[in-house]
Parts: sequence; C-alpha cells; structure tokens
Amino acid sequence: MFDLFQTLGERPAGSAPAVADADCPVGTRKFHGGIGSLDLLRGLRDSRQTRRPLSLSVHLPSRLRLASCSPLASVCRCGEIEGYLQRLTYEMGLVGCHLGAGRRVEQFCLTGGTPVIAHLQKLMSDLRKRFDFCEYDSGDHSIEVDLHHTDWSTMGLIRDQGFTHVSIGVPDIGADSDLPVDCYQNPAPIHSLIDAARTFGFRSINIDLGYGHAWQTPHSFALKLATLIELEPDRLYVFDYARAPYRYRSKNAGVAGAFCSQADKEAMRRICCEQLLGAGYHYIGLGQFVRADDDLAVAQEHGRLHRNCQGFTRHGCCDHVGFGLSAVTQIEHLYVQNTDDLLQYCQQLDAGQLPVCRGWRCEAQDQVSATVIEQLSCDLELDIPAIEARFGLQFREHFASIWPLLEMLHDKGLIELSSRFIGILPAGRLTVDAICNLFDPTLDDAGPHTFEKLNPS
Repeated sequence: MFDLFQTLGERPAGSAPAVADADCPVGTRKFHGGIGSLDLLRGLRDSRQTRRPLSLSVHLPSRLRLASCSPLASVCRCGEIEGYLQRLTYEMGLVGCHLGAGRRVEQFCLTGGTPVIAHLQKLMSDLRKRFDFCEYDSGDHSIEVDLHHTDWSTMGLIRDQGFTHVSIGVPDIGADSDLPVDCYQNPAPIHSLIDAARTFGFRSINIDLGYGHAWQTPHSFALKLATLIELEPDRLYVFDYARAPYRYRSKNAGVAGAFCSQADKEAMRRICCEQLLGAGYHYIGLGQFVRADDDLAVAQEHGRLHRNCQGFTRHGCCDHVGFGLSAVTQIEHLYVQNTDDLLQYCQQLDAGQLPVCRGWRCEAQDQVSATVIEQLSCDLELDIPAIEARFGLQFREHFASIWPLLEMLHDKGLIELSSRFIGILPAGRLTVDAICNLFDPTLDDAGPHTFEKLNPS
C-alpha cells in the first residue's frame, strides 16, 4: 500500500508548526520580515485607487475581553482593555485615511470572544464613521462569542449592532479540571444561545469544535458531537487542537502530553465525518461543515465561493483589511500581518507607526498554484485550458512532479482527471484539502483539516 497521506507530510500528533499560523488558509508559513509598513501603505493606496469593496476583521485578545466587574476576571484589566481599544481606534484611523472615506464593507468579522457591550458599541460606532457597512441581505458580519460570557440579552445587543452570523466556541475540560473527563456533555447553554440567535434573526450559527486533547476520548467526542448535531447549527468548524486556530492556540501551548494518541485522533476524525455527513452536512473544506441550504453551500453550488484571509467567503472581489493583534491584511497578492505581541503593538502605534511585523507577496510563480488551489477547493473542479491560457504554460508539464499522484487519485475514484479537466468526486470530498495542497510546491503539511487518509493501492 502506498500512503499518499504520508507523502503529503502530516506531522506527528502533538507537533507544532514551525511558524504560528493564523486563521489564514494560505498559511503564514511563507511570511517573512522583509514585508513591512511601506508595503502595506502601497497596498492600501492601490486599494483606494481601484475602489474594490472591503472585507474587514478586528481581533480582540481573549485575555483582555473581560471587564473588571465580571466575576470571571481574576484581576482588573479595565486599563489594559481601554488602552488596547484606544490603539485599535488609532490603527483604524491610520489605515482608513489611506483607504479613503466611505469604502463599502461587504464582510466583517470580530474575533477573540464576547466583548463588553459598551466596548462593542463604541468599536462599531468608530468603524461606521470610516466605512459604509452593507445591510443584512448583502453583507456578512460575523462575531465569535464565548459560551460562558454570553446570554440572551447579550445576543440581542450584538444583533442590534448589525451582526448577521455568530460563531460559538465550545469549551473542553482542561487537564486541571476536577470534573470527570466525560461529564461535559450538557447542551443546555449552547442550546440557549442557538435559540437566542434564531430568535434575534442571525442568518447563520456556527459551532467551533476541537478534537485531539489528551483528556478527550473517541467516546466522549462522539457524545459531544451527537448533542451538538441535535441542536442543528448551520455550520460546524472542526479543528485539530495540535494545529488549532490562533484564538485557541495559547491555552495549552507547550503543555507536555497535551494531545491524545494518533489512533484516538483518527477515530475522532472518522466519528466526525460519519456523524456530520449522516446528519446531512456538507464538507466545504478547511474544517468547515455546513448544511445544504447554508450560504456557503449555495455559493459553492453556483460557482460563487471564494477564499480569503477569513477562509471561505461569498465576497471574493474584496480587499481584506485586518486590525488588532496578529491581524492579517490581504490586498490582491500582498499579505501583511500585525505583530502578536501586545507591548510591541502598543509601542508601534504610540510612535505613529503601523504595527506590521511580517508578510508575503505572492509572486508570479506562486500565483499559478494559488489560483489552482482556490478554484479547485471552491468549485471542486478545474478548467485546465483556462489556466494554461491565463498563465501561458502547459499544465501537465508545470505540475509534472505531482501528475503521477493525481493519476493514483483518479484510479482510486477520488478525482476525475483528464488533459482538460480535474474534478473532485464525492469520494474525494473529505480529502479536498490534501488534494489541493498537492499543487503547492512549498507546502510540507497535509493541511490541518484532512479528515481521512488517502491510500491508493
């Protein structure tokens, strides 16, 4: 047996990427310190001239999201929160003056957890002074909330601020918990938030669900997933804690033995696929399962699905601008990331400088792979002659090193392959991330959301 999954280079369980990866589908592994503030300013100037619509994201660090009046806050962080928000507002002003006034925002995402409502109201007021937010039907405005810091009234106030999509993080018992490993299966708090979201008219509800911690077992994971499926969320984002998104990564970083065995992890992946597919969810890619009538599924069916720094989106023509710690900006082929160090972030803004620390420019030789990966992951098919005409190349020669692997996938019934067409067949949907990553010559990882091994005979 030839294990293509190993060829794609999956890391051993528990190993971390060489570079911390944000929630960016291109990964930050290519980012380097040679990209800085001047590159960002040139990108913002180009965006102002072309007047493309915008996708915005704002990151609130989870350790600063609690007000001192909260019983869950161990120390008073009001000063830190206010200081961070002041710098955030200043950053928005610096960037906004280069983007130009009244730019239309089609997509907005607030990450990091449930903010204090007064802070949220001020933040949204500052943003609306600089940008023109689309209305409910045409814009996608999403927010991440914490299960234990959000209630019905909070959900209503969040909806009043124009948010149309909500993502709920599902906590796991930590290794230091006094509770039994299998006890956290009570769906009532999540059920309450889902009911609130539906009552207040959110367009979609997403659940974040991690697997692979040492204190998880396939049995406990199956029970938890079953309780979530009964609540019928529109989307579930499933991720491996060993390669967790940025917002989850710091909680157990460096903890010895923090991850379960590879056998248990593979069992959880199988359970995830069997239960979600059996419940009628579709796998879009990058760990995202959605119901058939979800906006993302409909966009994929009609060939209007795209990818940007926020993952899959219906708004592929937007320039993406990120604000806050570790935020990523993507303008055409330029990627720029802010520092993830709070002190450095504040110091750079206090000095009147943009808090950029690194980035990457997708040069001509990388644009072929990037285009192929986006089209194949979003459309599940690729028009080879169109790629050849656009970039002036012979497709099979350009990807000669992986063509034998593609032929093996074709023989196994995972893809349709010819000299003019590549299509992901139903049997290959769960491995779409690994299949697409074959086309990236610099990628040494099978991707954080590969749910099934590929074993061509």
